[in-house]
Amino acid sequence: MPSLKDLKNRIESVKSTRKITKAMQMVAAAKLRRAQEAAEASRPYTERFNAVLGGLAKAAAGSEAAPVLLRGTGSDEVHLLVVMTAERGLCGGFNSTIVKLARTHIEKLKSAGKTVKILTVGKKGREQLRRDYASLFIGHVDLSEVKNVSYTNAQSIAADVLNRFDAGEFDVATIFFNRFENVVTQVPTAQQIIPAKFDDVATESAGADLVYDYEPSEEGVLATLLPSGVATAIFSALLENGASEQGARMSAMDNATRNAGDMIDRLTIEYNRSRQAVITNELIEIISGAEAL
Repeated sequence: MPSLKDLKNRIESVKSTRKITKAMQMVAAAKLRRAQEAAEASRPYTERFNAVLGGLAKAAAGSEAAPVLLRGTGSDEVHLLVVMTAERGLCGGFNSTIVKLARTHIEKLKSAGKTVKILTVGKKGREQLRRDYASLFIGHVDLSEVKNVSYTNAQSIAADVLNRFDAGEFDVATIFFNRFENVVTQVPTAQQIIPAKFDDVATESAGADLVYDYEPSEEGVLATLLPSGVATAIFSALLENGASEQGARMSAMDNATRNAGDMIDRLTIEYNRSRQAVITNELIEIISGAEAL
């Protein structure tokens, strides 16, 4: 049975931990507001941009002059997986859900006899995947020094991916991230970016009953816009990840704060009972000694 001093020290230790988790919860809440606004503000542009690209892609479908980013290499033997996670932990299952989806995708591709290559963005995903798939890694992007993710960061990642594609290192590229819905819900998402794939529903709703003429041609416009489409998809994923990370961290720290409070209550009850037992024993000893005289 722990002594009164041990119980008191443990109570103080848990109280200190609760102060830290409470502070982290408040910081995450402040960051979440900005991250959520950024993610939600980017969605209309991303959706409209993809709708325009989808319309162009539909018009250029089947054309031999279509850009290779749209029609692909004609093979799907080599897959590049861009796994985007956080640089820090203490955010619940945020990183694990992305890695779990990536693992499932890797095993599915390997069972089909495909070659898999992994490019990680964020330290936590790299740490988890390196245990089983270190031989598949071809690169890593460190954003630990970046306080606010910008389009420039997405452009540098997109440039790396596009250069590897131009060099013939892979046939299909897919990004993995968490799409933000609310504080308690983040949806693990896999999105193919090369060859470009577009949502037919969004494309049809955006361009229903409309006919466009493009100059110089659909293929020429696509050749210019598709690289920007890759960067836009990556930037949108980074923003969604940022909001999801802060939402998950705020929820995790709130749960940790509540659990610390419950533990303090239990330890306090145990401390009071132990203290009462010690006082009772001392009284019994005093009374017994007095009777012996």
